[in-house]
Amino acid sequence: MVKKKFSGDIDIIRELLEITENLSHNKDIVSLLDNILYEARKFTNADAGTIFLREENELNFSYFQNDTLTQLDENNKKFIYANSSIPINDESIAGYVANSSKPLLINDVYKLNNKVPYSFNDSFDKQSNYSSKSFLTVPLITSRDQTIGVMQIINAKDENDQIIPFTQDDLMYVSFFANNASVAIERAQMTQQIILRMISMAELRDPKETGAHVNRVGSYTIEIYQKWAKNHNIDEKTIKAYKDVLRLASMLHDVGKVAISDTILKKPGRLTDEEYDVMKTHTVHGAELFKERVSDWDKVSSEIAIHHHEKWDGTGYPYQLKGEEIPISGRITALADVYDALISRRVYKEAWDEKKVLELIESESGKHFDPEVVKAFFSIYDIIKAIREKFPDKE
Repeated sequence: MVKKKFSGDIDIIRELLEITENLSHNKDIVSLLDNILYEARKFTNADAGTIFLREENELNFSYFQNDTLTQLDENNKKFIYANSSIPINDESIAGYVANSSKPLLINDVYKLNNKVPYSFNDSFDKQSNYSSKSFLTVPLITSRDQTIGVMQIINAKDENDQIIPFTQDDLMYVSFFANNASVAIERAQMTQQIILRMISMAELRDPKETGAHVNRVGSYTIEIYQKWAKNHNIDEKTIKAYKDVLRLASMLHDVGKVAISDTILKKPGRLTDEEYDVMKTHTVHGAELFKERVSDWDKVSSEIAIHHHEKWDGTGYPYQLKGEEIPISGRITALADVYDALISRRVYKEAWDEKKVLELIESESGKHFDPEVVKAFFSIYDIIKAIREKFPDKE
């Protein structure tokens, strides 16, 4: 990652505003955080970074990037889905910045002045065998003067790849960028809440369709897609753009069930053939919700709603499509949905044993599932498990 060069302050401000404008096109909060962190790191030539988002009096670990760890293992992304939070108080670096709404620039986190109230938690360094040093931590403040989170970028590097301190200029410009990016975050959070409310409506009708389930399916889907896309030499720009719509679209895969009667949807026993035929129509009803297709998100949402029960061998529904006739969005969501349904406990069943679930998925490669999608799934299984831990079912 090479630091950008500018001819003056006006060029920098203009570039940062252009980047912020591009961020406003992101629909998915995860995709947005990925892009915000990437741009902030590119500007400062930083090796790593984390974004924490505020929830009441805590900061939730929301997104993470680390070039050094990625170079060691490009599939080692499980830290992105770490399920941790820290209190908003003066005891930690991020907590102090959120509490005070003031940025911090630290040259070496292992050599903090003993007069400062905060300390550095080295547990991540020990766990990952990473060496943190220089930190630039800024609050994410909205136009309404609300601190919605903290962005922390780590280990600035020079042209020889040596770790150096962040500069006062870095602090000034990253703070400016963060304030503008906060508006995009706030907008993406509102979009996500609208999606989750739609899912909550479906959950009132079908208790199987929980918020935790759809969050897991959405996260599985984008991670499987990224691995599948890289295996097929798809360029990074296309991957990022597609992931932005894919996660939200896959979360709505079963939204068409709102059109199915309670008699069928909540029937405790086995459905008759006639009832099952009615249940199958949830795919068509789901696709109908996105028939206007005014955006890429509408297109992918429609694809997933209608195709996530198709099977690779042509025995699925509603159209018995076969192989690559099924859009990749539907092929991936099919695997993500089945995996999560089997491995999760429901009111009507116990969770399957993990080994049994994985054996079934492997046996269904080339039958129910696209073999290349199955291959991608197994190659990132440590990430899949981290996602399950990030979004547990409520007891």
